Amino acid sequence: MQNTYIARQAILDYKSNTVGYELLFRDSPNNYFPEIDQDMATSKLIIQSHLQGDINTISMGKLSFINFTEHCLINKYPLMFNKDSIVIELVGQKKPTTRLIKIIKYYYDKGYKIALTEYDVEDHWDVLLPFLTMIKVDIEKINPKRLHPIKVKTKALAVKLVAEKVETKYQLQSLAEIGFDYFQGYFYHQPEIIKGQALTPIKNHMLHLMSETFNTPLDFNAVSAIIGQDVNLTIGLLKMVNNVSTGARVEITSLKQATAYLGEAKLKQFVSILALSQLASDTTDEVSKQALITAKLMVSLASESAVFKEIKDFAFITGLLSSIEVILSMPIADIMKSMPLAKPIENALVDHTGLLGDLLMLTTNYIIGNGNNIAELIKQFSLDAQFIQQEFVAASQWCKDLDLY
Repeated sequence: MQNTYIARQAILDYKSNTVGYELLFRDSPNNYFPEIDQDMATSKLIIQSHLQGDINTISMGKLSFINFTEHCLINKYPLMFNKDSIVIELVGQKKPTTRLIKIIKYYYDKGYKIALTEYDVEDHWDVLLPFLTMIKVDIEKINPKRLHPIKVKTKALAVKLVAEKVETKYQLQSLAEIGFDYFQGYFYHQPEIIKGQALTPIKNHMLHLMSETFNTPLDFNAVSAIIGQDVNLTIGLLKMVNNVSTGARVEITSLKQATAYLGEAKLKQFVSILALSQLASDTTDEVSKQALITAKLMVSLASESAVFKEIKDFAFITGLLSSIEVILSMPIADIMKSMPLAKPIENALVDHTGLLGDLLMLTTNYIIGNGNNIAELIKQFSLDAQFIQQEFVAASQWCKDLDLY
């Protein structure tokens, strides 16, 4: 059976709360989910084998936005999914046909949420409005100011407007003023650089903790002392101990005991995760989740490929810090001044160079569905595409189980 690939991109409201994820399906690292002329049984097997059991994990319990062509709708592929877990994204249509209207009404009557994509501001789409939950607008193709006539209609029918390809927070603010409800794009990946900004004491404290946990050998006294200066970190550490303990209840009498109970490997990961959660704000929670998944997936890939053996120990911290400039709204080079890290980590984060930089690029591009150079990197580092998908799902589940946000 042909390998399939799953990537995702978050859809957020104006306050950066995650509404759901658009899932991007591939039959290779460079293509979207294929329109294949296979019989229903084969198509059903592909979807069920590679998605059905994992959809809630990949989408972190949020809505999954899934692209369906008219052909897929006619063959009733959406019925394989719980109506409350997905949004049907209609793709590949230039204008509605009588058959399309009938099939859209069919899913509407069954309670499915439906989003119209590739919207071009033409009046012929109005016939579908009573059955839609959302309309997605590519703001690179459509000037949002042209949407005034449709806004009146969508507001009356409670149809939400989703802006696609939002690149900056300025765009986000402008689009919200125009009347968009939800936003999708790379805007939360784009750092707003504030020249000369200094770290606040609490943020510097968190970065110090992250740096300390990746020293070798680990100084348990130093780590517990830093944690003891912050009540939220203390609570978080005790929660982590409870999460990893099995069997009898563990009675913790000191922070040093708690750190020792976790052990060096878990402590290095969990304490740095706690520090990251303290650095994140309401507007960067999604970025933090992405960093956690990146870190976990990088470790899995580094463990699988012999090529990455020499940088395996650096994989987790590199992935965890991959979005730190967005979280802190500071240039990564300035942040590095507060975090004396090994040269391979610094090169990977600042310039995406070196073997560690290749691993970071492969992992982040895979997660967000950017197909550029992924196929070449997978081949170069002797990785199996199916393995990457499985580990991506596992990393998403791990992030969800942390329950930090």
